[in-house]
Amino acid sequence: MQKQSQQDFLELRINRDFGEIITTYFDFLKQNLKKFVNVFLAYNGIFLIGILIVSYLLVSGFIGLITYQNNRFLPGASDTSEAYIFYFIAGGILYFVLMIILAVLNYSLSSSYLITYELNKGNHFDKKEVWNFLKPKLGSILLFILFLFLIYIGLSIISFVLLIIPFLGMLAYYVVLFYALAWFGVSFTVMLRDNKGVTEAFGEGWNLVAKNFWKSVGVNFVIGLLNGVFIVLILIIPSVIVGIYSFHVVENDVDVSVGIIPTIIYTLGTCALLIVLIFSQCLSQFVNGILYYSLHEKTYNTYTRDKIDQIGSLGE
Repeated sequence: MQKQSQQDFLELRINRDFGEIITTYFDFLKQNLKKFVNVFLAYNGIFLIGILIVSYLLVSGFIGLITYQNNRFLPGASDTSEAYIFYFIAGGILYFVLMIILAVLNYSLSSSYLITYELNKGNHFDKKEVWNFLKPKLGSILLFILFLFLIYIGLSIISFVLLIIPFLGMLAYYVVLFYALAWFGVSFTVMLRDNKGVTEAFGEGWNLVAKNFWKSVGVNFVIGLLNGVFIVLILIIPSVIVGIYSFHVVENDVDVSVGIIPTIIYTLGTCALLIVLIFSQCLSQFVNGILYYSLHEKTYNTYTRDKIDQIGSLGE
């Protein structure tokens, strides 16, 4: 089994052009998607329950507020708006906290999985190795995220200015956005793979991405577009179910506050959307990890030198 994994190993440390990076990304997913899903579920299990609770609070609060607004002038209507507001606000706060935790966790898991795959020359490793690789680096990861928030504030200001400018500003906004995604993703991989400090990792990531500006922007644009299609395809079934039920509610003037079925349907729909969005983030970081290996090899030729040294040692 191990020999088979080694034979199927996809060497990441190769200088690839734009199209080859995209192809390598899909080859990597074809080989590793099933195993990574197991890793994803193993380390996100308790948080997925949290997403379900958050979805329930948001949906219950939202449905309750709409119902209250529609019925508040009717005779005998009770003032329960404070309870619905509490549900909605509590759900919103929990959503914000949970999404930050999950973003950090899965950003790290996808990067760690990719690096563990490369170091083991294949996916013949236990899922615990993915977490064990991360544990000593948790402090650096948290510091990286803190720096990321600070940088994001500056980028938000730049983005706001660009969006004011008609057409060209919009194009420049997306170029800046996809460049930032490439920079963050490559820098994060640098920090984990090369054991660099946070500021040093950001500097090295900037150096690698800036020298390959359009390749980095283009790869993130294409994968971002494809991930959007992926989200739509995955959510077709729950969207159709929610859409049909919503049509039924509107056409038949159904009181969604009566009974548990509306809450269940809308809660599961919201939960499915959030889980798919989180998983798509992992896929985006995979491509930036692959981008890192390609840019690093182009800059430093480490893999090529290793192969030359191996051939030289065999000839002696």
